[in-house]
This record gives sequence, structure tokens and C-alpha cells, in this order.
Amino acid sequence: MSGARRKARRRAIEVLYEAELRGAPVGSVIERRRAQAEPPINEFTEHLAASVDEHQERIDDLLNTYAIGWTLERMPVVDRNILRMGAYELLWDEEIPDGVAIAEAVAVAKELSTEESPTFINGLLSRLMENKAELSL
Repeated sequence: MSGARRKARRRAIEVLYEAELRGAPVGSVIERRRAQAEPPINEFTEHLAASVDEHQERIDDLLNTYAIGWTLERMPVVDRNILRMGAYELLWDEEIPDGVAIAEAVAVAKELSTEESPTFINGLLSRLMENKAELSL
């Protein structure tokens, strides 16, 4: 996976994180970022953030169901949004292979979160992948 795609995913996490912290709609955060020259927001970032937002209710239900011993509320905000992005790519984006969706979420977690987060994110997204066939999306 290209460095540009990883950077775009990181930016999508920043958009989702900001929207959640400010209680703002994802679309308005994207618009505000689009109006700024730096850092630039690209089409992939916008698509990813908007798609996660569109499916967030179902994604959150699935994460709550498959997160053993954790609720979404207890997860750090950045981890929650990395998981949402990974779950979206894993379950709805046909162009992203399952292994890539998980590996990219783990890579972003290594860059943006705690030492324990990559292992936690890998485990939870792997459980979703194993149960993908039975999930009603």
C-alpha cells in the first residue's frame, strides 16, 4: 500500500477524531479542512471519512458486539475511530483486501496511538473478518 494512501487514512482519522471531539458533523469538518491550504485533504480522505460516518451506527454496533471486555465508550477516541475506519474498509469497501484493511488500521494505530493499541485493533478487526460471512450489513 502506498505511503500516500496511509497518509490519507491518517488524515481521515484526524477528521473523524475532530468531528467526534467537537460534536460536529463529519461533513462540516471536511468542508473546513477543504477551505484550508495546509494540510491538503484529498478525495480518498474525504471518501473514507464520509463513508465511515455513513455506516457508523452499524459499525459501532459490530464493534460493541465483538470487542471482548471493552465498550466503545471506554476505548480511546483515536482507537475508536481507527477501528471504525478499519471496519468500514473490511466490511464495505470491496476494493480493499481484508488483510490490507487490517494491516493499514494497525499501521495507523502504531503511528497515532498507544503501545497496546495495534494489538487490540488487530484482534478486534480479525474477529470481524472471521465472522464477516455471518454479519448482516
